Amino acid sequence: MELTDREKKIIRFLQHDLPLVSRPFATLEKTDNIPESEVLKTLTRWQREGIVRKIAALIRHREAGFTRNAMIIWAVPDERCPDVGNRLAAFPEVTHCYQRSPSFEGKYNLFTMIHLKDGPLDKLLETMSTAVSISDYVVLESVAELKKTSMEYF
Repeated sequence: MELTDREKKIIRFLQHDLPLVSRPFATLEKTDNIPESEVLKTLTRWQREGIVRKIAALIRHREAGFTRNAMIIWAVPDERCPDVGNRLAAFPEVTHCYQRSPSFEGKYNLFTMIHLKDGPLDKLLETMSTAVSISDYVVLESVAELKKTSMEYF
């Protein structure tokens, strides 16, 4: 796929933090003379073509006041995954919840990411485990935050 100069400018813009304004893509009209409607149309096309899967916020959780995080992997019968996933995702500390296939180690198929500002992790996990009647899980707690950067293509 050959990119136009305008498309390269859109990609350069996306490689960095979006401006914290109500219409971040409108800023490209001021800086690069690309109207917001063109940016949105291009992003929609790229998404439809599978070039862009998603545009999402990346939270630097430590800067947001979260002191701990952990990935909890759960062994959930496949037929229960939708219900268990919805119930776990309802916990305010859970920021990600998704089913993985194939399962890790042949049985851990539901992954939840937890961010905590304070409080004991073990108490929360006990409450979550009881709420979904699943006791087979593994805790992968982060011990250090590594550098978070986006890919830069241009």
